[in-house]
Amino acid sequence: MGSHDAPGTQIEPTRRTLLAGMAAALAAPLAIPSRALAFDIPTEPRLLHHDYMKMRERFHTRLLQKGPAPDKYEPLEPPEGASRIFYRSGRGGELTLAAWVSNYKRERKSRPAVLFLHGGNAMGAGQWTPLKGYIDAGYVVMMPTMRGENGQMGIFSGFYDEVDDVLAAAERLSHLPGVDRERLFLAGHSVGGTLAMLGAMSTHRFRAAVPISGNPNAFRFFKRYPEDIRFDDSRPHEFEVRSAVCYAHSFKCPVKLLHAETETTFEDNAALLLKRARAAGATISSEEVEGNHSSEIPHAVEASMQFFKQVAA
Repeated sequence: MGSHDAPGTQIEPTRRTLLAGMAAALAAPLAIPSRALAFDIPTEPRLLHHDYMKMRERFHTRLLQKGPAPDKYEPLEPPEGASRIFYRSGRGGELTLAAWVSNYKRERKSRPAVLFLHGGNAMGAGQWTPLKGYIDAGYVVMMPTMRGENGQMGIFSGFYDEVDDVLAAAERLSHLPGVDRERLFLAGHSVGGTLAMLGAMSTHRFRAAVPISGNPNAFRFFKRYPEDIRFDDSRPHEFEVRSAVCYAHSFKCPVKLLHAETETTFEDNAALLLKRARAAGATISSEEVEGNHSSEIPHAVEASMQFFKQVAA
C-alpha cells in the first residue's frame, strides 16, 4: 500500500478518495501488480436473477486476509456542528462503530434524514464539511464509519460485509428522536457511492438513494486496486456480490446516479446498470453535476435534495 493523505485534507484528497470513483476506476489500464492478473474482467458481467437482499442472507464472503481498512486515518473527533454516537453492527451485533450526527433541535414536526457514506476507507472531518447543505435545509445527517476504519473494531472486506454496517447505521438513524422514518434517504460518495448502490438493494428502509460517483463493477474497481482485495479472487462470484450491475433488478427505492461533469466515462460505464435496472421496472436516472471527483460533493448535495423532495412529494 502506498501512503495516503489524511482523510480530512480538502486541498489534496487521498488517492483512494480521488480515484476510487467510476471515472478513475474504469480509466485506461495502468501498470499494476501481477496479482491483478489472477482474475479476468468480463466484457459484460453476468446478470444474476436472485434478489440481492435475499442473496445476502445466505452468502458469506471468503476472506483470505483479515485486517483493518487500508487507508491512513485521523482521530474520530466530531467536527463542528456534529456529535459522536455509536451503533451496533455485525451479523451478531458484535461490532460497536462510531458515527457523526448533525446537532439538531428536536421539534414537534419530525425531520427528514440522510445517511451519508463517506469516500475512501477512512472517515475525516474534511468529508463532513461539504454536507452543510443538508443541515441548512433541515435534514438530520449521519455519517457512519465502517468496520475496520479509523482503528475501530471489525475486519475490512471491501464492499460486502460493510453493507451490513450501512443497514445497521440506517437502523440507528431511523430511531433517533425527531427523525421521520418515512423520509430516510441514502447518499454516498466514491467508495461510499458504491456502498450506497448496494445498500439501496439490501433494504426497503430508504425512501430514495443517490450514489455519487460510485462504481457498479467490482471487477474493474479491484483491477485498479488489487492491493485492496481481501477475498478469494479465484471465485468470480466474490466480485459479483460486490457489483451492483450484477443485481441491477434489486433496487428497493428510486435511485439517481450523480457524477462530476469531468468524469467523462461515467455515463458509458453506468449504461449497463441503467439498462438492466430500467428493464426490471426500477426508477433510476443519471445526472452530472459541476466540479470534479473531489469538488462535486456540495453540488451533488443540492441535486440530491431536489431528488429527495421530488420522490417524497
